[in-house]
Amino acid sequence: MMNTGNDRSKEWPLWEIFIRARNGLDHKHCGSLHAPDAKAALQSARDVFTRRQEGVSIWAVRAENICASDPDSKAEMFDPAEDKIYRHPTFYKLPKEVDNM
Repeated sequence: MMNTGNDRSKEWPLWEIFIRARNGLDHKHCGSLHAPDAKAALQSARDVFTRRQEGVSIWAVRAENICASDPDSKAEMFDPAEDKIYRHPTFYKLPKEVDNM
């Protein structure tokens, strides 16, 4: 049997890439890429997502390691929080020094 390059078992794993624009900010998801390992994923992410030298930190996470909630279960997952208004950030005053939150 001839391998045409479409064999999914030989495909590199998918990595989700997160970039921190500058210190004090959170990492933001900026895209996905395929790479053979973590080191290659970081190098590829640097080349693809930080071409203009934006960013101080890169996270590369194998997509298969991400656990996500089911969008169809939104009601069970998020509705219980609606009756806990004290959890809303409007009740807290942040100090001026923390302007990147």
